[in-house]
Formats: sequence, structure tokens, C-alpha cells
Amino acid sequence: MLRGFSTISFWADDLAAAKSWYAELLGIDPYFERPGYAEFRLGDYQHELGLIDRRYAPEGGAASGSGGAVMHWHVDDVMAALEKLLAMGAKEYQPVTERGAGFVTASVVDPFGNILGIMYSPHYLEVLGAGRP
Repeated sequence: MLRGFSTISFWADDLAAAKSWYAELLGIDPYFERPGYAEFRLGDYQHELGLIDRRYAPEGGAASGSGGAVMHWHVDDVMAALEKLLAMGAKEYQPVTERGAGFVTASVVDPFGNILGIMYSPHYLEVLGAGRP
């Protein structure tokens, strides 16, 4: 049924500012844009991060504050990634936490109110090394 991560969508009151912030963070421009939407493809499997103007949020369905599920992106160095995010104006949501078996997580709230999780995941690297998407 669920075959893998495809796209995560973040809402922003100021889409232009969010697009600029994420372009700086990721070091790439969106590959796809249309009014009210910008999308980045990134990482080893070209996962998609969509930024959506909050005015298109489902009525009563999208949280206006930080909360909900935390999507963790694999990073090779959690501390370095966290430091960069904080330097860019993100606020700590969860501190660096060792989860055991080599897994390390942290998360921030971006300047637009979205939770961005980062994780060092030995499993991600194992799957990547095995060449199985």
C-alpha cells in the first residue's frame, strides 16, 4: 500500500520568502513553480518538498501553528545541519537526540511555522548502498 515518501507539503503565509529561504538552505532553485506553489526535488531519491501559499490550505484542515507529524530528512551530520538551520533563523523544536543503534534526530520550526526534522539514519544509508529505492 504505502510504497515510499513522495512529496511533503509545507504551508507559508509568504511563499516568496519561503521559496527563497529553502533555495538558500538546499542550494538549489525549485524545479517546478506555478502561482501559489513551488516544488524542490532533492536528495538521493529526488524526494519532493512542496511549498504552498497558505491561502490554498484546506479550510479548517491545515494547522496554523507548528504541530503534527515530523518528517525527518536524512543528513550526514545532524549537528552541522542543525547549526545551519538555526543560523538561518529556524527555532529548535526537538534537540539533538540519540535514539540508539546509530540513529540521531533533531527538528526545528522553519521561519514559516513548519516542522523540519533531520536525522542520521544508518538504515537510509543501508538502503542507499544496496541500491534499492
